[in-house]
Amino acid sequence: MTKATILMVEGKKADRPSFAAQLQKKGFSVVVAPSGTEAIARLPESGPDLAVVNAASLGSTGVRICQSLRSHQEEHLPIVLILDAEKNVESSAADVIIHLPFTVQKLVNRIKPFLPNESENIIEAGPIRLDLEQRRVKCLSRHARLTPRLATLLHILLQHRGEVIEREELFKKVWDTNYTGDTRTLDVHISWLRRAIEMDPDHPRFLHTVRGVGYRLDV
Repeated sequence: MTKATILMVEGKKADRPSFAAQLQKKGFSVVVAPSGTEAIARLPESGPDLAVVNAASLGSTGVRICQSLRSHQEEHLPIVLILDAEKNVESSAADVIIHLPFTVQKLVNRIKPFLPNESENIIEAGPIRLDLEQRRVKCLSRHARLTPRLATLLHILLQHRGEVIEREELFKKVWDTNYTGDTRTLDVHISWLRRAIEMDPDHPRFLHTVRGVGYRLDV
């Protein structure tokens, strides 16, 4: 099973604990950003399942960082905010606020309920990760829940990645029919799938149209 990815916003304040290395030892994939600005810059490529803002290590309340992360993420990104014991905030955009001191296991326990429950039936290719049972797809910073038809469509494209699949053949496979008189609904579903996996659906990086032939998934 793929490791969950955590975006850790953490400074190097000597008298405050660092949790990045400890979370890595617990089996998470951790992307560390030393500031809110750097965290926003790393969002597209890291595609985190959750963000941890260690405001105590930054000497701040972390409110602006949490709000900025929330505003830059289309899908809901769970955010855990770590504060010094004496600090309180009324509104932070964080899902969970934890006050120091605490153990790394307590942090893990607070993180786990926000992570996606993935099945063993997962297909990965490049940055695309499709959970067939949950019908969830993750690609870079995008997360989406797919309809059964879209999940089938992506599954077939992943199985034939790098290959051009003719529109009629793809339609037959996805809709389980020999009738191919009107494949326009396939084009609509391709458009919906691009919204789920592409950063810019109008200029797709992965799911390409091969004019006059069909579609190709390049990962």
